[in-house]
Amino acid sequence: MGLKALCLGLLCVLFVSHFYTPMPDNIEESWKIMALDAIAKTCTFTAMCFENMGIMRYEEFISMIFRLDYTQPLSDEYITVTDTTFVDIPVRLYLPKRKSETRRRAVIYFHGGGFCFGSSKQRAFDFLNRWTANTLDAVVVGVDYRLAPQHHFPAQFEDGLAAVKFFLLEKILTKYGVDPTRICISGDSSGGNLATAVTQQVQNDAEIKHKIKMQVLLYPGLQITDSYLPSHRENEQGIVLTRDVAIKLVSLYFTKDEALPRAMRRNQHMPLESRHLFKFVNWSILLPEKYRKDYVYTEPILGGLSYSLPGLTDSRALPLLANDSQLQNLPLTYILTCQHDLLRDDGLMYVTRLRNVGVQVVHDHIEDGIHGALSYMTSPFYLRLGLRIRDMYVSWLDKNL
Repeated sequence: MGLKALCLGLLCVLFVSHFYTPMPDNIEESWKIMALDAIAKTCTFTAMCFENMGIMRYEEFISMIFRLDYTQPLSDEYITVTDTTFVDIPVRLYLPKRKSETRRRAVIYFHGGGFCFGSSKQRAFDFLNRWTANTLDAVVVGVDYRLAPQHHFPAQFEDGLAAVKFFLLEKILTKYGVDPTRICISGDSSGGNLATAVTQQVQNDAEIKHKIKMQVLLYPGLQITDSYLPSHRENEQGIVLTRDVAIKLVSLYFTKDEALPRAMRRNQHMPLESRHLFKFVNWSILLPEKYRKDYVYTEPILGGLSYSLPGLTDSRALPLLANDSQLQNLPLTYILTCQHDLLRDDGLMYVTRLRNVGVQVVHDHIEDGIHGALSYMTSPFYLRLGLRIRDMYVSWLDKNL
């Protein structure tokens, strides 16, 4: 009995030391979020153990878990839901059933998942896009772009751009009854990255006739040029998303070579010829003072990686690196950031950069927000925070699109 108690005690200590993250005082439903965080960290720990033992790669294990949450395209009395393709790119399409005397609004949504995981078929994203289509009486398209590490950058961007360009064709807009002047591109997390990059490309491409009316970016990840922002330091062992996990996932977006995440952890991954890009992500200038706090800005060290990855200097991969002339043509933009989020400062800096070049930006900051909250909107893992962000997002679209 004594040995069993000792083993149980040791297991409890191991669990707490590896998986327990103290909750900030202002977090709503803190016990539920603590449980969800422990589940996420347990899955990460298990995946890393399997990878170290040679059983399967980290991303293969996590992908298996994500696929358990995929849904079928079930229509209901209000919305017809179908899985189809736009130029060979899988999409889930939501079409309102009620008749409309005028052309409808449309939303193109890019799901999050660190470029490696997820799908528009996930229960939470299916729920969100169905809700959006029904509430707005809008056509909604969920894009299932190719995932890393089977497909590295620029595959994800190319899929997103191709799907959007196809949807913007006159014959396709007519087919689905969409008003070409009322189209929005949205995305969360890594999907927010793709929404940002695709919107930049569409708005600056003279050959694309129809443009985007607005973009919505929900806690987006927009750069890795500097991997040690204040939000990275504050949320190094963050809720759901830690710095190590974020670095691993974004590294897989570019390469399977373990040298990249090692260099990123030291903030030494940028190539020697990239110093001119630092001004676009200099948090000591671009962050509001309340988020800079007493942190001291240190420029990333160049050349810590023995080879150069072109994607690290490409604004299609890291849209915060776009120059001011690329930003000036952007549409009305809504950006939502969360306080307790590793990616918080990416969104905050983009707000500043867009406003500096005259783009109209609406910014909401969730003081008790965490990364990935929209993934927790359905049973058994729903959070009031996720439903609150859903309502803010859809309400803003309804008023402005």
